[in-house]
Amino acid sequence: MASSSTLALKVIPNSSRSQIIGWAGTSLKVKLSAPAFEGKANESICKYLAEQLDLHRNAVVLMQGNKTSNKVVRVHGLNPSELKLRLDSIIEKSA
Repeated sequence: MASSSTLALKVIPNSSRSQIIGWAGTSLKVKLSAPAFEGKANESICKYLAEQLDLHRNAVVLMQGNKTSNKVVRVHGLNPSELKLRLDSIIEKSA
């Protein structure tokens, strides 16, 4: 069976641009240009993370947090250590 991981997020919608900010405790802090309106931020966060992690769009699925800025996603295709390595690399490049 393919590996997967869960990832806690702190999402800040309506930002000037989408970007992964860094870790806030065990949650990944992400700014999104999409508004928190009619599920647009939820759709956008899954698509954005999949692009950043170089995964298929369907590999990132929202598990919890439909109506809150604290969300949990499942990332298919990466085990927890692979996921953290990729995210740390993205954060390092944007610093």
